Amino acid sequence: MEASLITVLLIAVVVIIVLSVFLSFFPVMLWISALASGVRIGIITLVAMRLRRVTPSRIVNPLIKATKAGLGLNINQLESHYLAGGNVDRVVNALIAAQRADIPLEFTRAAAIDLAGRDVLQAVQMSVNPRVIETPIVAAVARDGIEVKVKARVTVRANIDRLVGGAGEETIIARVGEGIVTTVGSSNSHKDVLENPDLISRTVLSKGLDAGTAFEILSIDIADVDVGKNIGAYLQTEQAEADKRIAQAKAEERRAMAVAQEQEMKARVVEMKALVVESESQVPLAMAEALRGGQIGVMDYMNLKNIEADTQMRGSLGKLNDSDGDGTKREK
Repeated sequence: MEASLITVLLIAVVVIIVLSVFLSFFPVMLWISALASGVRIGIITLVAMRLRRVTPSRIVNPLIKATKAGLGLNINQLESHYLAGGNVDRVVNALIAAQRADIPLEFTRAAAIDLAGRDVLQAVQMSVNPRVIETPIVAAVARDGIEVKVKARVTVRANIDRLVGGAGEETIIARVGEGIVTTVGSSNSHKDVLENPDLISRTVLSKGLDAGTAFEILSIDIADVDVGKNIGAYLQTEQAEADKRIAQAKAEERRAMAVAQEQEMKARVVEMKALVVESESQVPLAMAEALRGGQIGVMDYMNLKNIEADTQMRGSLGKLNDSDGDGTKREK
């Protein structure tokens, strides 16, 4: 009795193991589900997927959805996209969403977008429901020198035809910022921008900023406009300060040159005095030579000395006459 019970248990375990191995290679339940959904697929095909290391459920379930939606896809298309590293379920969902929204989208285009690293389902949803991109505060200066700070909201819709190779949101934000700076910079006064903020929207939209991007710009709305600093006055102040420093430097240069020239003149005066002293020192030598040579006599020399003494006395008397008794000068 016990031996027969053990035998039955062993048989049951063996059967369970065999069924598990069989079902792992032969997904019967998935095959039955596909047949019930109207997808004609052979059990051998599912086994071949196992051998190619493809999870059958990731191919069959999206195929069931595509068949029910009437997309007309085949298993080879889905399997090739899976083997290429794509997300089959997301591509099928995007095709179904595009069909419901009456957006022309083929499987090859959707697969290419998915393999390019973009979310094709999100792109389709963005085509149906446009997205709003808010730019950071863009500071620009009008012609009158007043700074204007602008914040804009850009409503974009995904352009499915340009998703592969098209620029992203950063390019849209950069181009809109460039358009804002151009519009404000070309305005004669910051008051024109404050009075007509829609001027920025019209100017930016007319530039075709969405060219080469993965989006289509629907509208550009100015969310906020503020007045910033007086950049023109600040630049003029800085320029005046720079001019003052240049003038001071030039004046200092001229003063230094004048001081140098003054010192040169003093040196020349000292040099001339030295030459005079040198010349005067030659007079006694010349007189001594004349006395020795007999060109002048002793009386002539004495007369010369008397004349010098008389000249000195007259000079001293002249100085005494020009001064008072206490040594102060007379008023003439």
